[in-house]
Amino acid sequence: MREIITRREEGEDLDASGPLGTVTPVDVERARAKMEARAAEASVPFTIELPPPTPYMLDGWTMPTEATTSRGELLQYYRTMYTMRRMEITCDNEYKARTIRGFCHLYDGQAAIGTGVQAALSPEDSWITSYRCHCIALARGGTVEGVLAELMGQSHGQTGGKGGSMHMFSRERHFYGGHGIVGAQVPLGAGLAFADKYLGNDNVTFVYYGDGAANQGQVFECMNMAALW
Repeated sequence: MREIITRREEGEDLDASGPLGTVTPVDVERARAKMEARAAEASVPFTIELPPPTPYMLDGWTMPTEATTSRGELLQYYRTMYTMRRMEITCDNEYKARTIRGFCHLYDGQAAIGTGVQAALSPEDSWITSYRCHCIALARGGTVEGVLAELMGQSHGQTGGKGGSMHMFSRERHFYGGHGIVGAQVPLGAGLAFADKYLGNDNVTFVYYGDGAANQGQVFECMNMAALW
């Protein structure tokens, strides 16, 4: 007896050539072949030429003038940025509707930065940031549901509903927050980097801080310590 498949599998362009409009194994195989062909086409690499960087304060550093990527990779970046944007718009609306209480610091307009940094680092690298952390938590492997649940104080949120907008965290994904005190993440990031040096691995720590933290004494102290150590 020939098996008849009636459930549409996610992401497949299924025809329904069986009796009464049912999906047959032949339809499934054809759809799978189409998906594989599209995936192969999307993975073909191509090179993008980049304009020469402005040498402002680079002290003689050289930077690439071209990058190799693929259609599939660029589409994934776009999906990530679009998801970040839509998530933050939802957060904005829910905050104004008072379903999100307390603070709610958004990441609007900065999705490309977070997406680009995530593309450059490895899963073992550390990332620590300030209170605009929703999208960074998402980039580091979190979910939209986890972020929104955290903002609404739910137990299945990114940090069990205990951190809220400013204090998302994921030790297993090497994401160390989400910190509400301006500039406080910089010394913590220096500590993470020093730990990697102490352990002798090749990991890198990314520390985010904004204009408001740029004149904090602890930022300069940490840069001095990093240069000395």
